Amino acid sequence: MPKQFTLRKKEKLKSRKQIEKLFAEGRSFVVNPFRIHFIVNGELSMVNSESSLQFGVGVSNRNFKRAVDRNRIKRLTREAWRLQKHELKESLKLRGKQVNVFFIYTGKELTDFTTVKEKVAVALKKLAGKIDENISSNT
Repeated sequence: MPKQFTLRKKEKLKSRKQIEKLFAEGRSFVVNPFRIHFIVNGELSMVNSESSLQFGVGVSNRNFKRAVDRNRIKRLTREAWRLQKHELKESLKLRGKQVNVFFIYTGKELTDFTTVKEKVAVALKKLAGKIDENISSNT
């Protein structure tokens, strides 16, 4: 059966409590033009096994005054994430961990999809390494 490249509702980071916890207690790193915040939430419950990886994206209205531009960047970022998240998601499921990730676009110019996709790929590799460090240091 081929993999389904989807971004379901359960995979979107929407809870205000989880987002506040992510920014208060989580770690972050930079892959230009993104700042990536993440937090490893611990064990994955059987009820919540669908959402081992939750994702959110934001764009500052200080850099992009028009909502059309902000929405385009968010749409491109979500699409790049949707196409590339599967390896990370599978490794988290095997370990039984749950991770919340939030991408903040800090660039000052609109970019094309290929650039966004490349940067998200770099960010995912770096994120996988950081999660491995975090999990190994906690055990």
